[in-house]
Amino acid sequence: MLRKPILALSASHGVRDLMTRLPLTRAVVDRFVAGETTRNAVTAVRDLRAKGLQVTMDHLGEGTTDTDAADATVTAYLELIDELAKAGLADGAEMSVKLSAVGQSLTSTDGHEYALRSARKIADAAYGAGARMNLDMEDHTTVDSTLQILRAIREDHPDVGVAIQAMLLRTEADLHTLTSAGSRVRLVKGAYNEPSIAAHQGPEAVDRAYVRGLKILMAGDGYVMVGSHDPRMIRIAARLAADNGRGADSWEHQMLFGIRADEQLALRAQGRTVRVYVPYGSDWYGYFTRRLAERPANLLFFLRAMITRS
Repeated sequence: MLRKPILALSASHGVRDLMTRLPLTRAVVDRFVAGETTRNAVTAVRDLRAKGLQVTMDHLGEGTTDTDAADATVTAYLELIDELAKAGLADGAEMSVKLSAVGQSLTSTDGHEYALRSARKIADAAYGAGARMNLDMEDHTTVDSTLQILRAIREDHPDVGVAIQAMLLRTEADLHTLTSAGSRVRLVKGAYNEPSIAAHQGPEAVDRAYVRGLKILMAGDGYVMVGSHDPRMIRIAARLAADNGRGADSWEHQMLFGIRADEQLALRAQGRTVRVYVPYGSDWYGYFTRRLAERPANLLFFLRAMITRS
């Protein structure tokens, strides 16, 4: 019941300004965000890799409307890749890129082409250092552009991954085009405030859509990335992998930094590949509010912290 109101607040500039000024909010955000600097991000990667966990890195920011900010995001990724390489941590790491942060939302120029050029720079640097890139998916209006950019970058880097949101009505058709050998897909439920004309509504409908998506991916030839903290979806994914004869090296779990950390380690102890989605940077508000909206436990954590500190 609270999901849509929270997501609606994420678009309010007034609420954003208030929340980002509160010291308490910043303290709670530290649970979900690895820090604001490249040094913070590298430290988080080192700690997670020491535990046997893989990483995918997200430099926070979205909806960028000027070229300087888009270019700054690209520079941040290039700096991170370079520092990870110097630390011996780039191999196997992944860069998760929101295309709206690197030019897709620009109106002063062709945002699609700008984002494509930006994403190519990140992909070239990542693959040159032994890392990879994954394109994050945003609201339903960006899907066509994102998939077009994916196809273009895969001409040079065939295993660039993409996140696909199960909640969107178009998703099953999209997944059927993304199951070929070498393709890498992260299936998530979806965290945006989407209209009924574009997306399934309600948690039960989204859960059913997620399972249908898992069935398509597990039966295909591509590499499957299961982006879920839901214990039931984790069990279903394991069963579908077994039913389709998938080895441990043909799929993985992806979970968010700061959420169900014990479960991440438990899955790794079972021999599963677990990749942690690690966000960092100062533009954390949109990401933070989506985490609150996704799970009541996250919202309760935030409210308890407020009561404790008040």
